[in-house]
Amino acid sequence: MAQGNRRIDRVLADDFVSALDQIPLDELRQRRRDAEQEETDLSYLRRMLQGRLDILRAELARRDGEETDLVQALPRILADDTTGGPRGLGRHIAAEPSRADAHRRHVEALVADVDLSNPSAHDDAALRHLLAVLEAEERKVSETRRQVQHAMDVLTAEVTRRYREGDADPSDLLPTEA
Repeated sequence: MAQGNRRIDRVLADDFVSALDQIPLDELRQRRRDAEQEETDLSYLRRMLQGRLDILRAELARRDGEETDLVQALPRILADDTTGGPRGLGRHIAAEPSRADAHRRHVEALVADVDLSNPSAHDDAALRHLLAVLEAEERKVSETRRQVQHAMDVLTAEVTRRYREGDADPSDLLPTEA
């Protein structure tokens, strides 16, 4: 796919958050919505990767004698770790992933050589190789997500500045009477 035309390419472009004081408020808000949608999509992809990583790590631990049955352990493996500290930045985004199917296909392509529905059919070397591939992909996705979050922060700061300094009218946010 050609670079530059996708939403993620626009959000990560250098000029996406430059000269913000010179663009109309509506465009600024649209840019922020675009960045929020990308953050949602990247978060979804990242969680899919983390789920596969958790399964692989559990299978390798099982082989080392830590766990007896991978299938019975799946609910624990795939549950959010509530004791491990924060996993995100605490942002509340109401958007749903817009490219869930594409992300699912991407992750499936990464794990195509190893059938995760039957990890015991593969040797440790194959599982460790897949673990390394998925860890590298998760790091890449996480870094891109941090860049998108930075863009969101810059855009939000500009919207806030406009309201604080009187460059935008808060009454514009109120519903109008019919």
